[in-house]
Amino acid sequence: MNLLLSRLATTTSTALKTLTPGGLSVLLLISGCSSESTPVAAGPDAVTETSTDNDSRSEPQPGPAASKSEREFRPLTFSGTNSATDNGGNAVDPATLTADQKIEQIIAKLKPIQILLGQWRGTTRRQFGEFKAVDSHEWLWDLQSSPEEPALVIASDKSPYLHSGRLTWDLAEQQFVLTGEDTDGTARTFRGNFTEEPHEVMGDDDKPQKVFRLELEQNAPDDSGEQWQLAIVQQENNRYLLEVGRRRGSAAFSRHDTVSTQREGTSFALSDSNYAERTCIISEGLGTTELKYKGRSYWVCCSGCKAAFEEDPATWIARAAERQKKAAQSN
Repeated sequence: MNLLLSRLATTTSTALKTLTPGGLSVLLLISGCSSESTPVAAGPDAVTETSTDNDSRSEPQPGPAASKSEREFRPLTFSGTNSATDNGGNAVDPATLTADQKIEQIIAKLKPIQILLGQWRGTTRRQFGEFKAVDSHEWLWDLQSSPEEPALVIASDKSPYLHSGRLTWDLAEQQFVLTGEDTDGTARTFRGNFTEEPHEVMGDDDKPQKVFRLELEQNAPDDSGEQWQLAIVQQENNRYLLEVGRRRGSAAFSRHDTVSTQREGTSFALSDSNYAERTCIISEGLGTTELKYKGRSYWVCCSGCKAAFEEDPATWIARAAERQKKAAQSN
């Protein structure tokens, strides 16, 4: 099904400005992932929300103290990239893909890191004045502000490093791309890939825990001459690190700070398992909100997926049906 080119204007949330050490505070206007429901016209085909699953909430647990190896700076190096593939796993030229196929490829690349979905609390290692910086932030799917390029977006209240941002997959370059702006309006773009591929390990609670390391480097130095690196290090389902490195000129990158984060509130997509009827129709993560459309129930994992489904349910239902058809053919 061809992607609809004409869409309703979405609500834009503007992240607050915060103190910016070293000049890095990313500021980006994020659309389409508001926590408020998108109005839907009443009628027999209207999408209605019947329930929100609050039983899947997991209370934040204190993370273990950082090890010595976590405190030491490790230079960020990039791993090899994977090319776009067809249904049989064969490499294809992204330019030959249809609009819907491109969307599916991007979502598939982001799916392994959607463990980030949800609300988090971060604490810096560095002190600002006499205190460490503490922020609350949330990761959501953004499927509306740029429909042809799905993304995971972050919005923070007080982060000194990643106040807001948009993480997507560049099909042409075969890299992850994190974009944003600082409080002065300076645009920054970070690119990179996994240096530790997403996989699961058994945790102390005998449950599977998602781990990975995604390393991103600023394309070019700022006007100030500084260049930054970011690494998102998922350590378990409810804990990840944001490692911040920087350099000036041709000097080597050095560790500037590490932000330790702990999940708050709902745990959305804890693994890429089979969630049966509660699979999110868009992301295939764990559905937490049930929606009704034409008398049938569909599940979504976050407010971003909810807004996208409510705007165009027929398209997402058709894409899910096509995925199921391909899966059946491959078995």
